[in-house]
Amino acid sequence: MCVSSDVPMRLETVRLNVQRAHKSSKGVCTGLVQIVAVSKLQSDSNVDLCLSSGHRVFGENRVQEAQQRWSPRRPHYHDLKLHLIGPLQTNKAADAVALFDVIEVVDRPKLAKILAEEMRRQDRYLPCYIQVNTGEEPQKSGVLPADLDDFVAYCRDQCALQIEGLMCIPPADEEPAMHFALLRDMARRHNISGLSMGMSADYEDAIAFGATSIRVGSAIFGERDQ
Repeated sequence: MCVSSDVPMRLETVRLNVQRAHKSSKGVCTGLVQIVAVSKLQSDSNVDLCLSSGHRVFGENRVQEAQQRWSPRRPHYHDLKLHLIGPLQTNKAADAVALFDVIEVVDRPKLAKILAEEMRRQDRYLPCYIQVNTGEEPQKSGVLPADLDDFVAYCRDQCALQIEGLMCIPPADEEPAMHFALLRDMARRHNISGLSMGMSADYEDAIAFGATSIRVGSAIFGERDQ
């Protein structure tokens, strides 16, 4: 794990790498690429240093951990944006809608329906991303590519969710570029502009394929606390 003092320097390095990769992408992504700092299992001191460096967009995997970390901080950072990037159980949907600003892990009809109901109940309508299991890995969450067309239609037409993007986590033992290209092509087919893809090891490659947001943890914070 990196010492806390490394965080601002690491964050700045990622920012510069993103700018360079975006410039080299020749307009594949026309807007700025958003860096989602993955704070899962990181120390509060590391997260606070990231905040003090001006960063405001964070990704969390677990609702309860996110509540503990961000509930006391949110009143002090009104421009904070929290992304849920880990699997969501339906019994945590209400808490997720109350806490997060973007839900990146919509992956099954039951969850889509419950999220839509909670958003109406709380009058809090969040942008959503559909997680796609591009590698068709049985241990991973995400809708299969062959089922995406029907699922997008269900989320839009039956649930009235704001589907603003697609998200994927490529298999660890495969070349990520083919998965980034697949996600990009599926997004284009459905007129979806957001692409959440790329992590610490491959975010520059993801930007070359049109990523609009990247999820970066260890490149900013070092290895996670266990």
